[in-house]
Amino acid sequence: MAARPKRRVLITGASGLVGGLLARAIERRYEVVGLCRRRVRGIRSVRADINDLDKIVPVFRGLHTVVHLAAHVGGDPDANLTTNIRGTYNVLEASRRAGVRRFVFGSSGTVTAGYELDEPFRAMVEARWADVPARRPLVDHTMPVRPGNLYAACKVFGEALSSFYATACAISTICVRLGRVETDDRPASARAAALYLSHRDAVGFLAAAIKAPAKIRFETVYAVSANRGRFRDLEHARRVLGYVPRDGADWPLAR
Repeated sequence: MAARPKRRVLITGASGLVGGLLARAIERRYEVVGLCRRRVRGIRSVRADINDLDKIVPVFRGLHTVVHLAAHVGGDPDANLTTNIRGTYNVLEASRRAGVRRFVFGSSGTVTAGYELDEPFRAMVEARWADVPARRPLVDHTMPVRPGNLYAACKVFGEALSSFYATACAISTICVRLGRVETDDRPASARAAALYLSHRDAVGFLAAAIKAPAKIRFETVYAVSANRGRFRDLEHARRVLGYVPRDGADWPLAR
């Protein structure tokens, strides 16, 4: 019998840390294509800017899944408007035109960073363990967003736009609110340890979103490792994606 063709998966932002980790981790299981502004060694990639809809539309033909990780991380208003607003629209619109079946939006846990100002969440991110109650509250996907900066506000827009396309165009969509992924895979502060998402868990959550059941219409999940100071819910991700973090961080770090 002929082998079943591999599912074609496009990763925007494959030149970034998380995109590169994901592309290399899943390349044996899927036919992976990276979409980025510069070529990435070891990854089949197409050089294009997501701000140019006409240029990227042909790249999406024949795709089953799109993982949208390309983003501007910073406070520049123009870059946020072009890359994080218009760019996200372009990627979704190109997905619609190509008949993409699964869309995974790389959102950010910073869409609810405002809760970190309130106790006991503040105690968790400051590692004031004596002030953290035994029964900890958790921020989950049902709570109102409280973006911590302009970048986070644009991610809120991306989630809303993803929901619209899921409803209007029947694209099975999962928004993954990623935690803090460090280049050296090691948190450098108490807050970073509370929000830490290991390389292995970042790949695990996103890979689980790619292969999640096709019946999913739209879901939003948090992706963070099992950290001591964690205040973001993981139960919903376990139910939706079937993934449980394999790593975790404490603060202060063990020597």
